[in-house]
Amino acid sequence: MNWFVDVVKKYAVFNGRARRQEYWMYTLIYMVIAIVLSVVDLAVLGTNILVPILTVALFLPSLGVTIRRLHDTGRSGWWVFISIVPLVGLIVMLVFLCADSKDANKYGPNPKFAPAHV
Repeated sequence: MNWFVDVVKKYAVFNGRARRQEYWMYTLIYMVIAIVLSVVDLAVLGTNILVPILTVALFLPSLGVTIRRLHDTGRSGWWVFISIVPLVGLIVMLVFLCADSKDANKYGPNPKFAPAHV
């Protein structure tokens, strides 16, 4: 849960780098929360309003961690727009987000060598 909270705390930080673990743990927790909210929403409220609220609320943190993840692979944050291209863009973006960290680059030192979460 620390990974998720750390990303939300840095909700408007678009510089620096994010490790694969930080990105994918945030994404996993985000998806679990979305699924739980969806089930609660449909079972209790009978609507579909909670997941769109979550999406809007976490748009900036999600964008920030994605851009920092792209920086970690040595790419500019502008590559996030490749996901607009149907199918091919999403595949390319998935490959970029799964790629290993590069050594120190213009976005900072490699975060792999920083102390891990406790």
